[in-house]
Amino acid sequence: MYVQTILRSKGNDVVWVRPGDGITEACNRMQENGIGALLVSDDGVRPLGILSERDIARAVAAYGERLPGMVVRELMTGHVFTCAPDDTIESVMETMTRERIRHVPVMHESRLAGIISIGDVVKFRLDEMAQETEALRGYIAGAG
Repeated sequence: MYVQTILRSKGNDVVWVRPGDGITEACNRMQENGIGALLVSDDGVRPLGILSERDIARAVAAYGERLPGMVVRELMTGHVFTCAPDDTIESVMETMTRERIRHVPVMHESRLAGIISIGDVVKFRLDEMAQETEALRGYIAGAG
């Protein structure tokens, strides 16, 4: 199966912030949307980085009380691993595991097409396994 399969079910909306936005605003945006990462972009089309809950947790330890006065560009991860809609879900799982990342923007023709999280991938795999289980049950019931 392919990344586009996940995007079809979850949609293409991506919540993003600008590099100069405040960390408090970014945290509020994550909370309001129930997400664990924000794409960092000047235009919502081309990623400049990603800001995750992990980045913020590390910053709490490193910067303490100074954190609320900081901006996204100071904490974001600048190197962003991306995938394409026609990449296999297995290849994205391998990248997430190897690079220890939880969110991967999906790019199509140099433009943002969505974002998938490790939770999206796990949900997809669980649904896929449930369908396989039902198919096997049906096969066994029909064979008996």
